[in-house]
Amino acid sequence: MLIDTTANWETAVLDGGPAHGLKTRVADRPRVLQVTYPCPVDEQADGVRVAALYLYRRDYGVTSEPLRYGFDIASP
Repeated sequence: MLIDTTANWETAVLDGGPAHGLKTRVADRPRVLQVTYPCPVDEQADGVRVAALYLYRRDYGVTSEPLRYGFDIASP
């Protein structure tokens, strides 16, 4: 993964859900972060992976580091 060294990176913390307490760095304050967890499969198929998807939405009330992203309970 290439990291853009010219971007304005900020620390963010995930609140709630399966990734509660995780810290990451974000550039340009995205509205939503996506967290995936791999899921085991019973039968292997070439090129197929299964992952659980969780969404974290930015808390606009937090304006300084660490930014806060709250778990979206309505995640698919």
